[in-house]
Amino acid sequence: MEFHASSTSCLDWSGDALIIGLSEDALPLSTTLAELNSRVSGLLQELIDEAEFTGKSGTTAITRVGSGAAMRKLGVVGLGATDAITTESLRRAAAAAARLAKKEKCSSLGLSMPVLNHDAALTAQALAEGARLALHQDNRFKSDDKANGKITLTRIDLLGLPDQEASLKAAQAVCEGVILARELVSAPANIVTPETLAQTAQAIATDYGLELDILEQEQCEALGMGAYLGVARASDLPPKFIHLTYRPAGTPTRKLAIVGKGLTFDSGGLNIKGAGSGIEMMKIDMGGAAATLGAAKAIAQLKPNVEVHFISAAAENMIGGNAMRPGDILTASNGKTIEVNNTDAEGRLTLADALVFAEKLGVDAIVDLATLTGACIIALGDDIAGLFSENDELAGAIATAAEAAGEKFWRLPMEEKYFDGLKSIVADMKNTGPRPGGSITAALFLKQFVNTTPWIHLDVAGPVWTEKENGYNNPGGTGFGVRTLVQWVLAAA
Repeated sequence: MEFHASSTSCLDWSGDALIIGLSEDALPLSTTLAELNSRVSGLLQELIDEAEFTGKSGTTAITRVGSGAAMRKLGVVGLGATDAITTESLRRAAAAAARLAKKEKCSSLGLSMPVLNHDAALTAQALAEGARLALHQDNRFKSDDKANGKITLTRIDLLGLPDQEASLKAAQAVCEGVILARELVSAPANIVTPETLAQTAQAIATDYGLELDILEQEQCEALGMGAYLGVARASDLPPKFIHLTYRPAGTPTRKLAIVGKGLTFDSGGLNIKGAGSGIEMMKIDMGGAAATLGAAKAIAQLKPNVEVHFISAAAENMIGGNAMRPGDILTASNGKTIEVNNTDAEGRLTLADALVFAEKLGVDAIVDLATLTGACIIALGDDIAGLFSENDELAGAIATAAEAAGEKFWRLPMEEKYFDGLKSIVADMKNTGPRPGGSITAALFLKQFVNTTPWIHLDVAGPVWTEKENGYNNPGGTGFGVRTLVQWVLAAA
């Protein structure tokens, strides 16, 4: 797929499909669009009238243009109210336009959209991200690729946005990170294993010159990572503790750590997930690690002046004679003891040792993201992730990054009183508390493994997967979190 930032206007473009973004209050047509309408013998206005097109966000309409015209088809896509247009509106509009052009068997698309806040760079990047992500199809495991033999959309011109090659390059880097995360999450657990995640980190390190350290089980034992290794010990596949580091060429302005939960499959352990529990979908339990590696791939290409450590304690949570048992006591690498009262609350155990490891690096801030609790999905649904932090500055920075990225988070309280439900008679704490407030007690558990470093926990259990096409997301892994992490790092530069 080729993207071109073009000085050409909608009046002069030629190709298969010209699609114009219209807001709800953009009718009647502006001077330029009125002239376009005249050139196509009133077809633009006729399309708007016959389709009863009002500019509502995400709506589309398209028609064939008569012979002799510069374009073969002419379409419109709704942007919603003018005063409510954001970068996310543009991403979604570009996604809708790209899908429409593909459905109409067009090989070239001219996109004519308003420039948001007179910022051509931001507009071009948002449009390119939306279209590229919408057109991504993961057909790796299908014997018959339905795209074969059909006309495919190969070129998109962003009209009226000249000299934005840097923005298109940035969009491509971000999308490559998102697509990597999508494909890791969508792949089954017999394909993506802890070793696969380590190999993915190695490929990123090799391609972009990052540093990589993979700690094997013996090294993790030497560091006292009893919580992480307790989870991993029943699997025939060895754990892999991944530490990937991006260092800028100059002196970094900040030093950050991103920690992603990397359970490539979660059976629940001896507290096995029962029928109807969604056990077949537990391949997605490494969504945090996938986003971490996706962010690493993007950041390595964007080269911000920030040092970033990407960390994942990758493992499987399986069943066997060596599996951790309910009632076992594990000792984490900071010396704290944990009574395992539920082996299906394993992600927080792996994150515990990963957070201790991250803080020892002397970073300025730590962000962890994890498909951690079903309770967060019950609270916020499938589209919104939970945000937990006692550091208002860090929480604000992530919220700002998420808004720019178009990813939804909602800050939930760190209610200290709820930690009472994690207290153990025989150890420092249990790994789960009462059912009410389950995502809050999970965050409070993780807090025990960060001492003084500003830290934020993102519970992304809902948004990492979608069953239906939604905006620029297709069914399957969404790559959720990558764009927020990249925005956060870039803002720290």
